[in-house]
Amino acid sequence: MSNEKTVRKKKLSKVSDNIDVKNQYKGWLYLSPALILLIIFSFYPLLNTFRMAFLNGYNGLAIVGGEKFTIGIENFKTVINYVDFKLCLKNTLLLCVITVPISTTLALLIAVALNSIKPLQKVYQTVFFLPYVTNSIAIGMVFNAMFTRVGLGDLIQTQGIINNIIGVFGVEPINFVNVGSSWGANMFVVCTYIIWNAIPFKILVLLGGLQNVNKQYYEAAKIDGTSKIRTFFRITIPLVSPMLAYVIITSFIGGFKEYSSIVGIFGEGMGPGGNGQMNTLVGYVYNMLPKSNSGNASAASLILFGIILIVTAINGYISKKKVHY
Repeated sequence: MSNEKTVRKKKLSKVSDNIDVKNQYKGWLYLSPALILLIIFSFYPLLNTFRMAFLNGYNGLAIVGGEKFTIGIENFKTVINYVDFKLCLKNTLLLCVITVPISTTLALLIAVALNSIKPLQKVYQTVFFLPYVTNSIAIGMVFNAMFTRVGLGDLIQTQGIINNIIGVFGVEPINFVNVGSSWGANMFVVCTYIIWNAIPFKILVLLGGLQNVNKQYYEAAKIDGTSKIRTFFRITIPLVSPMLAYVIITSFIGGFKEYSSIVGIFGEGMGPGGNGQMNTLVGYVYNMLPKSNSGNASAASLILFGIILIVTAINGYISKKKVHY
């Protein structure tokens, strides 16, 4: 009898193994279209970017003619020695340092406010989420119109909507985006746009986290007579810290890749009158591509990738110590 049982077990194990193998084949078959697209449009371009970055003076047109390129780091030296590289790097870093903390703080406060109300909650969520589904270039054009000073003879004379508003409080008109405007004024407009455009997604994520918080914590704090401010810092923030960590990390990644907002406000010139004073690292990459300087563009992309990797690693390290799961 024992021999029969062992034989049956072996047969059953073989059948189950065959079923598992068939299921694996089916799984790979179903995944194959997505994997093929990822290989063609994601993995290969990434590997090719690394290759072009380390080919000195790589030029997409020259290679068609059979020109050979030596391996080295000349592309990286060219990018770093670029006249406006420091400006591009400074703009990119400042956009992240300024916009991420402000937008995250505002989103958290708005999410807490939305979570505490019941009437018209869905309506307010929809209103706050609308900017996220609106084209960023279109929003940039609207911001440009809001901050632009217009003067066409006697027909149109306006300092712009924003200048008209601050003029009520006795503030002199400021040249925000017109030709001759300062770098600081331009940075203020861009940061305002990015903060306004980034808040909706963060509200959605944080509000979802707040709605999953166990209400017993708040009831216990209420019984103990804990103030709302202390409840916010001791209960709300620790319990939504995983969502906060996710929002902060993704915000930094998005901030380092900022480009479309500046194009929407200032056009492809990346500044008033095309002076490029608001250019970023991504803007530099796009500027190199039409000139067939694929080597320099690839090197700049890898530099940006390295910066994002370092910042993400730092955020991840801090999250392990501060986030409460």
